[in-house]
Order: sequence, then structure tokens, then C-alpha cells
Amino acid sequence: MSQTSAREIEIAAEQAHVDQVYTRVDEMRAEAEAMRDRGDRLAHGARNEAVYEQAAMLFERDVMVYQANQILRSLDAEHEGLVFGRLDDTSGEAMHVGRLGVRDQNFDNLVTDWRAPAAAPFYQATAEQPMDVVRRRVIRSTGQSVVDIDDDLLMPELRPDGMAVVGEGALMASLARARGETMRDIVATIQKEQDEVIRAPWRGVTEITGGPGTGKTAVALHRVAYLLYRDRKRMGGSGVLVIGPSTAFTSYISRVLPSMGEDTVELRAVGDVLDGVAATHVDPAAVAAVKGSLRMRRVLKQAMRDTPPGAPEELRIVYRGEVLRLTGRELTRVRRAVHATGRPPNESRVDAAEALLEALWRKAESFRMEDGDTTAAAARRNELITELGERIDFHRFVVVWWRIVGPAEVLGWLGDRARLARAAGNQLTTGEVTALAASWADRGRGPTVADVALLDELRVLLGRPPKRRRRREDGRALEVHTWSGRHTGSAYRRPDHYDEYSHIVVDEGQDLSPMQWRMIGRRGRYASWTIVGDPVQSSWPDPAEAERARTGALGPRTVRRRFTLRTNYRNSAEIFGLAARVVGSVATADQLPHAVRSTGIAPSVRVTTPAELADSVVAAAKELLSEVDGTVGVITAASRVDTVRSIVADLEAARLHVVDGLEAKGLEYDAVVVVEPGELITESTTGPRTLYVALTRATQRLTVVTTQAGWPDAG
Repeated sequence: MSQTSAREIEIAAEQAHVDQVYTRVDEMRAEAEAMRDRGDRLAHGARNEAVYEQAAMLFERDVMVYQANQILRSLDAEHEGLVFGRLDDTSGEAMHVGRLGVRDQNFDNLVTDWRAPAAAPFYQATAEQPMDVVRRRVIRSTGQSVVDIDDDLLMPELRPDGMAVVGEGALMASLARARGETMRDIVATIQKEQDEVIRAPWRGVTEITGGPGTGKTAVALHRVAYLLYRDRKRMGGSGVLVIGPSTAFTSYISRVLPSMGEDTVELRAVGDVLDGVAATHVDPAAVAAVKGSLRMRRVLKQAMRDTPPGAPEELRIVYRGEVLRLTGRELTRVRRAVHATGRPPNESRVDAAEALLEALWRKAESFRMEDGDTTAAAARRNELITELGERIDFHRFVVVWWRIVGPAEVLGWLGDRARLARAAGNQLTTGEVTALAASWADRGRGPTVADVALLDELRVLLGRPPKRRRRREDGRALEVHTWSGRHTGSAYRRPDHYDEYSHIVVDEGQDLSPMQWRMIGRRGRYASWTIVGDPVQSSWPDPAEAERARTGALGPRTVRRRFTLRTNYRNSAEIFGLAARVVGSVATADQLPHAVRSTGIAPSVRVTTPAELADSVVAAAKELLSEVDGTVGVITAASRVDTVRSIVADLEAARLHVVDGLEAKGLEYDAVVVVEPGELITESTTGPRTLYVALTRATQRLTVVTTQAGWPDAG
């Protein structure tokens, strides 16, 4: 029998099983829809029941509808490529592995969920440790049709007569496939070292390190799906938060978890972590380095204690025929005394009013000393404080002198160089003050990504503004609830600045500044963590300071585990060889992964002149668009992004993406054009690391366009 006919026979056999599975899925969908309809009928029937019976019926309705909708969402999300694997064991039994578990009407297993313990051998079995698996099969489908299969024979000595073995390896076939606009899940091709990370216990901190292309991000996302499957009550109730480096990155990974039926996980870029703020603009590296330093916390504390712009510089009030006056210097002393208590300013207006009244009492007392008044001091003090404390003119002064201020307002004050210098003291150099003031003076641009952590720090330092209470018609206050917990079957929104997540995933953790670690740490007070990163790709210039901040953010969690992924599945050996040369001055050999795939196609390095650079970039992009079916990335220095976008604007926009070196982090393309690699090094504060990132985004083709003769050896 020919290999081709054996493949066709095996595909037909798998198709028969897949057809049976989808028939059962259709039945399950119909059952879930019927359950949802029964829930709706319960709601209508409850309207005429007694109050307590009605409440019970409505609760039952909510639970029924919620469960039905959950089932329907899972069935819809997992519909494509539902069955992707098969294991044949030493007993002759076969088990199919898929995106969710499916049983027939007799409760016999048709598909085992990939996250179930029984499915672990699909990912963990090897020829050295076969785990009783004779044959492992990967099934590739389009829609509901099986189009190909690939087998691994793990125990050839126990292969029964008639067991076919076909294919050339599912992993390599997957790696050669064109990339789309979003990351795909890897449930069918998870490797043993990746599976160990995915199935690690949830407690404490799990750190995933590894070089480009090792699957760190995909593994972290699949770990989320696994943890939710294993412990949905704990994980799903409090929520899971995934934080990525940029909006381009979060958009790229946005379909991975929904494709596995998990659509409740929050996904945010680091510029979106603070509720109400969405920042995408990035500061120059040197400015971002200052904004991210822990020095900024001391600067912000001083800034918020300064007198707000426009605050009254004098208090004059008439009391029993005497004009009591507090000068600007005296008001400043009162302000400093209130701040010295350590309470957040937005929660200290009452303290400020009391301090002002005390200062006015001292002023009035000095007048009475001159007049020889012998009235008891305590009585005089109580009279003054009571009378002035009820005066509307005094309250109006307090409101404008001790304003309730927001984080953005305080940060905006620092666009005034003199005010920033006063707040900075000896924390910042003259040059740093000038650069930061200039960045905040541009009010129209909005906050940068680095500003978001400063705004969150100010949010905490300033404290919560006093709540306004609604009034009933009789004038009595009504308590206003902003959140009352999760309601089954209804829309749900977590409260602003939510800090009770059960699990937090941080991707590209090596790039987080100390201030960003503080911001994220506030959201994970009760969480377990998965942290993904690669020190070699770091764009943060002071890793020791960042590590201290990270330790503070994670808190005293005693369980810590570290996994290192060492196989680069993304890049060809030829592409990664060039990247390794570039980063060799800042990385050791054991910090770099091993690329397992060779294409025989070396990267193309094209030297051009400044005058011809634009034409060379366009030509390179056109060529790569014609050579690959998927996406093409053009990666350049941040200062050149707008220019490059304009010169390639007439090319195939749907497949072509222009990004800077930092925005490229975590992304991958079928082909990449790197423009002026020297500029990527020059604009970075960490040497060639950002260029290393750019050179490792390509899966199939890489072209470097430079005006530097002899690059990379001359670079």
C-alpha cells in the first residue's frame, strides 16, 4: 500500500470520528438552547408568584440562563478544529484529544479536553518516556473537515500489525504556516517543556524566561486557560488580568483565549492599566527612564504638597470687629502642617479647615493680649472656632484654598519648570528637570505610557475625593452603591482600580519600570502570578532597581518557580544566527535559545545611500510581500516611523505593518524589513537589545536596509 493511500485511509477514519463529534456537539447546542428557553419561561411565570417564591424562581432562571450561555459560548468558540489529536496506548485503546471534552448520550468519551490530566501524555510523552503511548497523532482540520494528519511513533516495538504511521511532523508543518493578524493558539503543537509550564500549580509566582520564539507568550496564555479549567470557581470569580507591553501586542494576542472558550479574562496594555486612561504615545528612552525611576515617587509627593496654582495668597476675615489676616507665608506654614500628618490631601480638607481656624485663633489671641482681655482662653477659642467654622465665607475660602485635585492636574503642574525643580530638589538633574517639564508642558498630547504609572501613584498619594451623596426628597442622605458584586447572567463590570484579581499575567516583564511594577502590584494584592520575560531583550536600563520594585510588587509569596524555554520555534537558524551576532556583546551563549528549523535562506543585508533609502525600503517591502503569503513587518526607529509609513503607504496595507522597535515586542511576522539598524541601537538605553528584538520577529524572511557599509561587522 502506498504512503498516499495510507494517508487517505487514515484521514477518512479520523473524519468519521470527527463527524460523530460534531453531530453530538449539535445535540449539545440544542440542549443548551432549550435550557435557556426554559429559563426565560421561568422568568415569565415568576411574575404572578409571591415575592419570596418569585425571587427564588428568578435566581433559578439566572443560574439556568447563565449556564446555558456559558455552554453555548464554549461550543461556538471551540467549533473550529475541535478535534486535533489522538493517542493510541499499549492496551490498544484510542483517545481523541480536543479543545473541549465531549461525551455521547451514553456518557462514553468522544473527546478529552486538552487540559484534562488524561490528555497530558499528548504533550509530555517522548520516545525516552513514552508514558504507554504507542502512537501520537496530530489531526489538522479546516472547519469540520480533516485535511491532514501527522504521526509520531513512540514505542515502535509495540506497534501492532496494521497500525499506519504517516506524516512528517506536526510542529514543523505548523511553523511553516503563514501568520495572520492575530496569534493562533498552539493547543495541537504544545511541546513537552511548554506543557510543564502550562500545568504548573497556580500558587505563588511562576516565571517563564526564554529567548525569542520560544513560545513564552503562548504558553502563558494557555496556562491561563488551563488554570481556569482546573479551578474556575476561584480563578473566574475574582478574575484574571493579562498585561502586555503595547496595544499592538494586546490586539495581536486578543483571539488566543477566546479561541479556547475563555472570554472573561481582562487584557490590557501597560498604558491601559489605570482605569480612565489609555496611553499609546511613548517618551524618548532617556525621558521614559527618568519617569520610571523610583525617584519620581519622592518628586510626586513634593509636587502634590505644593500650593495649587491660583490658590488664594491671603485670608482676611472679620471677627467681632477685628480683621483677622493670614499672610501667604502663614498659609504656607498651615499647609505644610496639614501635609505633615501624612494623610492623603484629598481626604484632609477637614484637617485643613481645622488648622486654619487654629491659626485664626492664634491671630485673634495676639490682639486680645494687646487689649488686656482676661476672658478664659479656652472659652474664647471655642467661641471663635464655632462662629468662624459656621461662616459661609470661611467655607468658600477653604474650598478654593484646599482644592480637591486629580492626578492629571498635579502632573500637569509639573510642566512649569520652576515648580518641577522645586518639587524635585536634589532628586533630578538640571537636564532631567528640563526634559520632563517639556514633556508635560504639551497639554494637547495626552499622557504617555510612562505617565500612566505616575498618574496611578498620584491617585494613591492624593487619596479619594469626598463622595457626593444623593438626597431624598425629605433631605436625608441616600447611600450610593457603585458595585454590589457579580450578578449571574447579567452584564458585569469590575469597580475602578480593582485590586482583587486571582491571577495576573505580565508579559515582557523585563521592560517594566519600577514605577510600573508598583502600579501593577496594586492590582495583584491577593493574586498568584505568571511573569514572562527575557533579560536579553530588556529595554530598561537599571534592572537592579526594577528587580527591587518587582519584589515589592509581588510581596511575601513563598512559592516561586522558574522555567526556562530554550527552543526557538519562530526563527529559522539563518535568521537567528544574524540576531545572535548582533546581541553577542551583551548576552552569553547560554542566554540565547536554539533555533531548530533551517530554511537555507540567509537574511538579506542591503546597503544603500541616504538619498536612496526610501526607494530601497519600498523595494524590499514589495519583494517580501510577493514572497510570503502572510504578514510583513517594517521595523524602524521610533523617530522614523511616520516617515516610513508614508513611503510605503501605497503598498498592500492589509498585510504590511510599520512599527518601532519597542512596539514590535511580542509580535511576529512572516517577513520583516529592518530599516537603519544603527538607529535602533542609538535610540535605546540598553545597547543592541532592541535591535535584537527587531531581528527576531521574522519566521520566514528577513531583509535589513542600512546606509552603514559593512553592517553588522562595522556596527
